[in-house]
Amino acid sequence: MKTSLSWLREYVELPAGITASELDTALTNLGMEVEGIVDAAATVTGDLVVGRVLTIEELTGFKKPIRFTTVDVGREAPQEIVCGARNFAEGDLVVVILPGGELPGGFKIGARKTYGRNSNGMICSAAELGLSGDHSGIIVLPASSDAAPGQDARPVVGLDEVLIEVEITPDRGYEMSVRGIARELATYFGVPFTDPALRDAPGKTAGVPWEITIEDTVGCDRFAARVVRGVDPDAASPEWMQRRLVAAGIRTISLPVDITNYLMLELGQPMHVFDLNRLKGGLVVRRAHPGEKLTTLDGVARVLDAEDMVICDETGPISLAAVMGGETSEWQEGTVDVLLEAAHWDPIMVGRTARRHKLFSEAAKRWERGVDPQLALVALQRAVEILTTHAGGTVDERVLDINHVVPPQVVRLPASLPTSIIGLSYSSADVAALLTTIGCDVTGEDELEVVPPSWRPDLLAPIDLVEEVARLGGYNNIPSVLPPARSSNGLTPAQRQRRSIGRALAENGYVEVLSYPFVAPSTADTLGLAADDPRRSAVRLTNPLSEEEPLLRTSLLAPLLGTLKRNLGRGRRDVALFETGTVFLPHLTAAAPPVLRVDRRPTEDEWTAANAIVPEQPWHLAVVLTGDVEPAGWWGDGRAAGWADAVEAARIAVSAAGIPASRISVRAGERAPWHPGRCAEILVDGVVIGHAGELHPAVVAAFDLPKRTSAAEIDLDALPAAPVVDAVRISTFPAALIDVALVLDRAVPAAEVQAALAEGAGELLESVTLFDVYESEQLGGDKRSLAYKLTFRAPDRTLTSEETIAARDAAVAVTASRFGAVLRGA
Repeated sequence: MKTSLSWLREYVELPAGITASELDTALTNLGMEVEGIVDAAATVTGDLVVGRVLTIEELTGFKKPIRFTTVDVGREAPQEIVCGARNFAEGDLVVVILPGGELPGGFKIGARKTYGRNSNGMICSAAELGLSGDHSGIIVLPASSDAAPGQDARPVVGLDEVLIEVEITPDRGYEMSVRGIARELATYFGVPFTDPALRDAPGKTAGVPWEITIEDTVGCDRFAARVVRGVDPDAASPEWMQRRLVAAGIRTISLPVDITNYLMLELGQPMHVFDLNRLKGGLVVRRAHPGEKLTTLDGVARVLDAEDMVICDETGPISLAAVMGGETSEWQEGTVDVLLEAAHWDPIMVGRTARRHKLFSEAAKRWERGVDPQLALVALQRAVEILTTHAGGTVDERVLDINHVVPPQVVRLPASLPTSIIGLSYSSADVAALLTTIGCDVTGEDELEVVPPSWRPDLLAPIDLVEEVARLGGYNNIPSVLPPARSSNGLTPAQRQRRSIGRALAENGYVEVLSYPFVAPSTADTLGLAADDPRRSAVRLTNPLSEEEPLLRTSLLAPLLGTLKRNLGRGRRDVALFETGTVFLPHLTAAAPPVLRVDRRPTEDEWTAANAIVPEQPWHLAVVLTGDVEPAGWWGDGRAAGWADAVEAARIAVSAAGIPASRISVRAGERAPWHPGRCAEILVDGVVIGHAGELHPAVVAAFDLPKRTSAAEIDLDALPAAPVVDAVRISTFPAALIDVALVLDRAVPAAEVQAALAEGAGELLESVTLFDVYESEQLGGDKRSLAYKLTFRAPDRTLTSEETIAARDAAVAVTASRFGAVLRGA
């Protein structure tokens, strides 16, 4: 919200010598975030003076008309200035910036030769000074002005303003107006406030100026309209209005449109102006029909949603209510008959419509925060007065006012509640006095009955009133006392486990990322999830950050693959990422969650019913990798990342969680979004806790990722607690090393063969490692050779060759009986 100090002073009697620092402190203590307080005079540096045009010489021979002038600027000799404007004559008073000055935007002024003449300065337009959007000519001061050549021009043209910009919190829509900010400052300084909305305005008449029907009184609970005919279509907005609009960051368009924008800033009431002669029949305010289309003022043809509110005539929708008008009914050049509309719209509907269509207009920003429903008639009367004053016209005395506004409800506030929550002593009278200053009607003593004003739709519960007492009483008066620190038990086992996993993956070259947990409805199809896959059922947010991603993730992979794609798009070729976080697995139920009150603890039944709706939220770990896991260089060829690296990443994570390798196993599996033939199940104690492998080609294509991109995802909450690890007894006797190569079916998993060797070798086996996989036509198309390195060691003696061979033979015998394996070359 941008405004000026002089505009605020029209409605609040601020101290005469108030400084920018004092104003900043006041606005901050009132809960507004001050973006800036700027002295407009400082936006133009150097000498900006009043000048009187002495002579004008028309220069010819150029592509556009050029004038060479001499201007009296209060110095010994007139200034020679070249100017292209045509709207001034000899003897006119103008605004001149002299060499050495600088205009807004960093435009520096110097003495230079142009069009064959010397030009020492510039005669300024309102646009060049940042006062308005008028580029049609330079500023010509009225003949009645008492300004003299050489006088500082800043106060003459309105550059003596102090401009204020504040950020308004979403719950305080009333502050998005001069009326609202002035009221707040009056409360803070304890000075008189003049409400611009307290003016006489004609009420509803028996007849209406135009037929209007409201079909949905929830989406629009008030609609008021006035008609003015025969206005001057060429009438310009008054200079004071243009200055204030430009200072607020709103460009000037036309008098009728500027009036609606001006009153939106002054009162906080967004309005709309229709060209009466472009309307076809009466107007209907309703919800849009699915599939209806409307071309808005920005030229975009929009497909409407059934939740959108629209204003229609006989041709269909002509305005996206409360957000943006349509092309077919708006004011245009030559409009002489106008219909002015001031309505009150449902904030939730407006907020959703604005986000759905990505139209965050100034009106929509105010509607979604809440607008005073009692402003409609006052705003219309003020608009009619300004319009007829500057553009003439005949006012239709009939007034339309369809009013279904529900009055504010009584909020019962225990007088002791502010004291108990804030921690400062507030008497019943103190609480009543503070709430009265913001417009509340307060009665009672021990239990106050508070009726909030119409402009405060945020005051709905006792706790809202307590917040106002704290704010108005002064946040700075609340003592900064830290709560007593209790002894801590340190990290929980789950926290230590997650940190260990993250540290282990980082040490192995993976980079941790943090993704938003939101996904699009099409994510399930993109990941190739089957129709009966429980991960297709996702929690839908009521008020998502983006309508394109309204669901909570059921897997970490979709957001993580999006992050991988973004890194690849920015030139990274070798990427290995991991993320830990919650996924959201909903309970399929048709029951709505109970409404939990804030003034008491929920009952056991309410708590149980609420938790029955809350989705399960297990912690998962996911990794994705593509490119080279070992870089190529002068030392030799690199190695591309593959499914085995994803499996190894899962092993590293589970091992870092404290699970011994003997309890971890890997076997072939099948699960989306992995390739059916290159997917592995990760098991702990025989229970599947995750999957790893190469992504399905369709998933890789959907995310536009390189071929062979691999990933893993495991459920960290499914991991058992880490056991107490006994110290390993270290033998001082030498080890016996034997290699065995087994020929068996290709379908037999290498991990199961390794487990069989360990089982058969007995206690003397210290380790077994797969070091070679060999396939050839000599072995057979369905056979392969797996070579393992067996290490034997005894704790109390040196093993004999007979003992070692016997242990090896026992190990091979188990694989032979279980898988039909034979020693290669035997």
